[in-house]
Amino acid sequence: FNPTKHLAYNGLPKRHTMEELALPDVGISPIAVSEPFELFSKEAAKYMRDEVLSDEVWENCRFASSLAACQLRGMSPKYAKFVYDAWTNPQTLRIISDIAGIELIPNMDYEIGHINISVQSADNPDLPAAPVVNWHKDSYPFVCVLMLSDAPDMKGGETALQTGTGEIMKVRGPQMGSAVVLQGRYITHIALPSTNCRERITMVTSFRPKDPSVPEDSILTTIRPVSDLRELYNQWTEYRIEIVEERCRRLVKKVRGRKRVGRDFDVEGVKAEIEELKNFLERTSDQLI
Repeated sequence: FNPTKHLAYNGLPKRHTMEELALPDVGISPIAVSEPFELFSKEAAKYMRDEVLSDEVWENCRFASSLAACQLRGMSPKYAKFVYDAWTNPQTLRIISDIAGIELIPNMDYEIGHINISVQSADNPDLPAAPVVNWHKDSYPFVCVLMLSDAPDMKGGETALQTGTGEIMKVRGPQMGSAVVLQGRYITHIALPSTNCRERITMVTSFRPKDPSVPEDSILTTIRPVSDLRELYNQWTEYRIEIVEERCRRLVKKVRGRKRVGRDFDVEGVKAEIEELKNFLERTSDQLI
């Protein structure tokens, strides 16, 4: 992956805030969702498509659930090195973070390059395709949804969002190589099918805040049924414990700093941080079932 060659970003897209969606006190960022924006070149998108639709990926990474009929997961970096390099590149992460309004990193390797596939019936082309993914909230704070289908005249294919008042807001579907950034953990949404295209294939990469002190509300409820649990649980436990390690280091530094300058021990403050650490570990453990 060469960012100079393969990135096609040309500036901050229009963004909608959580306040616009009547969700002003929800989430980790004031940004709810972006309008579609150019992210990767068409060449890069085609390379990604070829990589994730390979026989190896179909044989080893294909899942289905009540939420989505066909998903490909957990292929990066083993079967999709270009995809992995694209989403972990510092320039890509800077773009996603700027749009999201908060510094983000991929949640874990297993969630890089997740594929959702919706295909219209060949036997009955008049029968509309099912939604790519039904109504849900994401497992992780932010996602970036990249279009891998080449359909410049696509009708439909929007992402529909449920606002805090129960109304439905639609964000138009991106074109090949273009993407949408969504704070999907906190917004109920659905990926609608195209009404005039044979397929709608999207790549979803999940993100979490880089700063370990920012609240981290990830869960595994919707992805557990469509995952290799051995790999998922290992990566989940690793990154969650790393957050705890960093929070503990910061707490120790704070305690030492107060002692060094002769301040009283902050009993209530320390107890509150320890309680949050306990709650975080308990939430981490609760997802391992």
